[in-house]
Amino acid sequence: MTPELRQLRYFVAVAETTSFTRAAAALHIAQQSLSQQISVLERQLGTKLFDRDARGTRLTSIGELFLPEARSVLARADAAVATVARAIRGEIGTLRLAFLASTANYLLPPVVRAVREQLPELTVTTAEVSIAELVDGVRDGRFDAGFTRPPLVDDLATHILLTEEVCAVLPCGHRLADRPSLRLAGLANEPWVLTPRASWDPWHRKYDADFAAAGFTPDVVQRTATVQGLLGLVAAGVGVTRLARSAHSLRRTGVVFVPLEGESAHTVVVWRADGPRPAALLDVATRLAETTDLSGAG
Repeated sequence: MTPELRQLRYFVAVAETTSFTRAAAALHIAQQSLSQQISVLERQLGTKLFDRDARGTRLTSIGELFLPEARSVLARADAAVATVARAIRGEIGTLRLAFLASTANYLLPPVVRAVREQLPELTVTTAEVSIAELVDGVRDGRFDAGFTRPPLVDDLATHILLTEEVCAVLPCGHRLADRPSLRLAGLANEPWVLTPRASWDPWHRKYDADFAAAGFTPDVVQRTATVQGLLGLVAAGVGVTRLARSAHSLRRTGVVFVPLEGESAHTVVVWRADGPRPAALLDVATRLAETTDLSGAG
């Protein structure tokens, strides 16, 4: 019968302390229980491991041979447990990250660089995807985590990474472009360009509520699937829109970003609520967000 790890730990403790009494105290067990387990181990091995007499407890010659082997087995077991713990934390193995396409331009480079530098034993893969693809991919396990705007669903856990201003995006030369800030209600009479309602219904329900709170229903003259497309339509004078300030990194000309009073947007890390928390990734990303303006990075 193969000895248990517990018995090997007991054996090593007695060998190192040369005392059943001291070993029992260090192991926080009764001395009688310790003696019984060592006796069981000796019966399993078919030999004595200790000599006990008035002078104390000493290893037998076979015990001296067995001690380094027992230590080696325990070290390998501890290493195996540590490897599993590191894998659960996301420090080793493969990390599959999804980035919302509209955030990847400024967020992907610093995040991936920091993960590669601080978690060198981790292989990182990335994908730039739509919100629907990101949520589906995290749900079905294709992605371990995603960087996105809050998806507003219940089955994904979220960690807020950064918060930034939401702005009205106006074409250059617009009559409101030189304002230091605006209220959403001040854009009630403007033509709007927005993403398709089918792109992500939870977001559009939130947009509807925001517009209703501002007292109007927007006159949507055109819809396009990407933030870059929205910025192009605004620059062309088709309409106005509303975006996080970081979207300015996608287009520097033809548009003006004016902060909307009382509005902000989060960037979050998401993962399956019923899956392992990507602790190592969150640690790296949180430290990065505390020391870097991620909304202007990239």
